[in-house]
Amino acid sequence: MSLLKKLAGETAIYGLGNIASRVLNFIILTPYLSRRFLTGEFGIHATLYSYAAFLIVLFSYRMETTFFRFASLAARKRASSDQPIDSNLSDNDQPAEHVYPTALISILSSTLILVSFMIAFAKPIAAFIQFPDQEIYVIWFALILGFDALSAIPLAKLRLESRPIYFVIAKLGGVLVNAIAIIFFLDVCRIYAEQGQGWAQAVFQEENKIGLVFIANLLGSAFTLLLLSPLYFKVKFKFNADIWREMLRYATPLVVVGLAAAVNEVADRIFLQRLLPGTTKEVASQIGIYSGCYKFAILMTLFTQAFNYAAEPFFFRNANRSDAKQIYGQVAQAFALIGCLAFLGIWLYIDIIKVLIDESYHEGIKVVPILLLANLCLGLYYNFAIWYKLTDKTHIGAYIACAGALITFSLNFALIPILGYMGSAWATLACYAGMSLMCYVTGKRYYPIEYPIARMLTYIGFAVVLYLISLIVRDKFGGGSWAVYSINTIIMLVYIAGVFLLERTLILKLIKR
Repeated sequence: MSLLKKLAGETAIYGLGNIASRVLNFIILTPYLSRRFLTGEFGIHATLYSYAAFLIVLFSYRMETTFFRFASLAARKRASSDQPIDSNLSDNDQPAEHVYPTALISILSSTLILVSFMIAFAKPIAAFIQFPDQEIYVIWFALILGFDALSAIPLAKLRLESRPIYFVIAKLGGVLVNAIAIIFFLDVCRIYAEQGQGWAQAVFQEENKIGLVFIANLLGSAFTLLLLSPLYFKVKFKFNADIWREMLRYATPLVVVGLAAAVNEVADRIFLQRLLPGTTKEVASQIGIYSGCYKFAILMTLFTQAFNYAAEPFFFRNANRSDAKQIYGQVAQAFALIGCLAFLGIWLYIDIIKVLIDESYHEGIKVVPILLLANLCLGLYYNFAIWYKLTDKTHIGAYIACAGALITFSLNFALIPILGYMGSAWATLACYAGMSLMCYVTGKRYYPIEYPIARMLTYIGFAVVLYLISLIVRDKFGGGSWAVYSINTIIMLVYIAGVFLLERTLILKLIKR
């Protein structure tokens, strides 16, 4: 089996797991919650999870990527060396079995400190995020983040060892528990509460529906950690302070990258909360509409996340191959081709997909194509970013991420007062496109990879032109008509045929391998 087919196989498994979990979250829970919550309540829900996106970076401090780097490098050195392993080594020659327990102990210790801090200062934290008197939300999130952080290194170990099935079971198990708990709290308990059952009335209160969703998330995160617990019990805990310091030195710039990524991914909800004109209720409603429609971009994120889960350890494992750079270029080309297909497929049939959320959210559908393109650019950034991780120049990655965050900050401040949540969508696209370009240009200097950029830009340009044609069709016949569906299907077939004619040799070669 070729390396590309192996990567494709692992991406498919991660993708199935992601799809299954997102099916629960998007096709079941999103329609469910959008009908249980008013747009304003959904806006509060989205805003709180935006803050959590920043905190999870601090809780995990990118130790999973650091683990990939040190464990894979140590394994390669051990495999290429005929010398016995010295257990007292304190640099990157440290064997892989020393890296994993050190990373676990580091995460365990820091998680205990951070969870304790958030619980102790829950009241002032709640006031800071503009949810005074809701410190219980902070406590729930502290525990959720703690469980998620403790799951990070075991999940990374599964990815490095090419065990995607176990990975998917652990992730999907938590999502199932979360979904079941939400339905139990919001429907089963509500029904019994209305019938006068005391236990149900103690659980369900109409004014605390959002809190029950957070508790369900906590149960799901705890269940994922439970499934991963054998990876804690089957290890000899031995902390190596020397290698831990090296890991922190490598990880620190990645924390900046992670925080900047959180700014780029979720800070728009926070900016909208503070910059949109109107009453608190009106602003929350606009955030709810934007967040509900943002979830359609998750359909593209399914692909980019599945790819990233498989590709990051794949890149590290194969870094010492003589043809590594050629392989990386082919991977990026394949990603661009399939990503453009996903972009068109989601948008051309958006009138079918949009029934998954309540009609009160449909006015925000116009942000979807912009956010789909943004996520496509994010996937390209994942490809281009591998150079600074392989060359240990993570500080340059931090500079690029900070530049992306600056784009996000400046454009949100400039555009939200003028365009509302559409300004946030355009800011997201500009950020990810800019980061991809910066990472590609900088990488050519430090770790040159011959990406087939002309071909990749052709795929994107072709897809955008077909998208613009679909807008004309939609404007002429109206969204949701059979004429639009028929013409859009022809547009999709045109893209597939055009790409096949352009890349026939490559596609047939990959199929025959």
